Amino acid sequence: MAGRINDDDVKAVRDAVPIDAVVSEYLQLRSAGGGNLKGLCPFHDEKSPSFQVSPSKGLFHCFGCQEGGDTIAFVMKIDHLSFSETVERLAALAGITLRYEEGGYNPTHQRGERVRLVEAHKAAAQFYVEQLDSAEAEIGRKFLAERGFEQSAAQHFGVGYSPAGWDHLTRYLRGKGFSDKELTLSGLSQEGRRGPIDRFRGRLMWPIRDITGEVVGFGARKLRDDDNGPKYLNTPETAIYKKSQVLYGIDLAKKEIAKTSRAVVVEGYTDVMACHLAGVTTAIATCGTSFGGDHIKILRRLLMDHASAEVVFTFDGDAAGQKAALRAFEDDQKFAAETSIAITPGGMDPCDLRLAKGDAAVASLVETRTPLFEFAIRHVVSRHNLETPAGRAAALDEAAPIVANIKNIAIQHESAVQLAGILGILDTQFVVKRVAQLARWARDRGGRGPAAPQDRRATPSYDAAPAAPSGPALNLRSPAHRTERELLKLALQRPELVSPAFDAYGADEFTAPPYAAVRQVIEEAGGAEQGAQNASDYLAQVRETAPNDTVRALVTELAVEPIMRKTVDELYAGEQLIRVRLRAVDRRILDVQGTLARLGGPHADPEQLAAVQNELWVLQQYAQSLRSHGASAL
Repeated sequence: MAGRINDDDVKAVRDAVPIDAVVSEYLQLRSAGGGNLKGLCPFHDEKSPSFQVSPSKGLFHCFGCQEGGDTIAFVMKIDHLSFSETVERLAALAGITLRYEEGGYNPTHQRGERVRLVEAHKAAAQFYVEQLDSAEAEIGRKFLAERGFEQSAAQHFGVGYSPAGWDHLTRYLRGKGFSDKELTLSGLSQEGRRGPIDRFRGRLMWPIRDITGEVVGFGARKLRDDDNGPKYLNTPETAIYKKSQVLYGIDLAKKEIAKTSRAVVVEGYTDVMACHLAGVTTAIATCGTSFGGDHIKILRRLLMDHASAEVVFTFDGDAAGQKAALRAFEDDQKFAAETSIAITPGGMDPCDLRLAKGDAAVASLVETRTPLFEFAIRHVVSRHNLETPAGRAAALDEAAPIVANIKNIAIQHESAVQLAGILGILDTQFVVKRVAQLARWARDRGGRGPAAPQDRRATPSYDAAPAAPSGPALNLRSPAHRTERELLKLALQRPELVSPAFDAYGADEFTAPPYAAVRQVIEEAGGAEQGAQNASDYLAQVRETAPNDTVRALVTELAVEPIMRKTVDELYAGEQLIRVRLRAVDRRILDVQGTLARLGGPHADPEQLAAVQNELWVLQQYAQSLRSHGASAL
């Protein structure tokens, strides 16, 4: 039996395969400044990128879940491979021949299960492609031609044909050195009366690839009337194929999805082909299952949760299509991206639409999309009798929570007004206030209201941090939290621009507890002024002062995250100082006004009332001065 892989070969593999090239096969990476790259972590669910890659060091690290290491560690973790399996895969990519100690070089030995199953699928895919040219496969070629797919299209998507005999593929793969056990585990063969037989027989075959382009399964379409199986037969669940975790076409669409920040979800393999050939190269499809949470995670890592990102679902206009659309809407809040729906005309899917009206019609279908929440609202309203007050009230009760869940506040307000019009309720403000109240309740419950999904990276263990004011969790679409984050980044990265003014800010001026904790740590480390005077040791001192790993991780994150302005100067720093202070003053003014209202009764203490009135006047004058004079008023 072959022994361990030679150490020099392991080092050669590690050096030969750039970590950014490997990681970018799984998620979109963008510049993080300083030569680093960032993306959404593939190892935990997050709303804002905390996963960083350093190409120069050959390392990755996630500031959210603390996963880190080199290229080999990344592939081992993400694909659940052993060390030797990972080295073998990367060596194949780099064209490096590995040597095995204690037994000599023998690449057919010491192969991990996953590697062998992937190799079996690769060989099977090639076999099926070759069989598409056979006389028996005429029925398959005719099927493709009738749907507008030429030979070049079949080649581009790797479409093939499985012979109708019992064990053509099984015998072929045996000849390639695969054991019966491997063929059964792969799902390519199944147990027959006299041993393994082919699972797929007499069908048109679509290879299903993972995001890296490796074939992990197949989708097989029935062609003959005497085939008693289902219309589509997919690979069963195996060690390398989980239907809830793969998207057909993702290997071809991933770069365009990342580039355009848009993904188009269709229902079938031929629909993906039709969309791509029509120029909609962001199209992908699920494989015999409904669109779910694991599929969302794959897309989110490519879309990077940009505010302009969009996921467009295409469904037939029939009852089944509407049901699928509403199922998709249930998962809407798991996206930071906007979700839309494109209903195909006349019940045609994109493949039929392309055949009937050409490529332009398919491209136009995507452009005429409707926000998914609007579709859901109209569907809900259609179930009620709007001619009666009771029917309108019931429709409002069911539709208002949908509007309250819209992420974009401006669209939420506009949709509330639109809902009032749809229902025929003349008091528009009543509907608007009802929606706003439901949104507030959802946020107060910790649910997903209209604000962006919360960034929960740093919230679990701040109780062990220095005392900090209670408040909402991090929400990176909150203007207050964005500004507080920016000011803390300046205090850590460019302390000379914010000191000494920053050191006069209290922790209570930061509304998010994690940010308040970081502010207090900076103070205990000597403040921003200390950083301005001794930049070399400043960050290390702040990190050492952090009371726990959670706060320390956030300090590190803020210290490496790029500042949101290319030109970082005193003017920009002053703007952030003013915004944080002004919001704090405005919050205090509201508190004092509330106190004043409570004291305004006939039995009020005149001295206490006068003191509160004086405090309010001073605060209002200070706020006016900050607005008029900027940083000079601090």
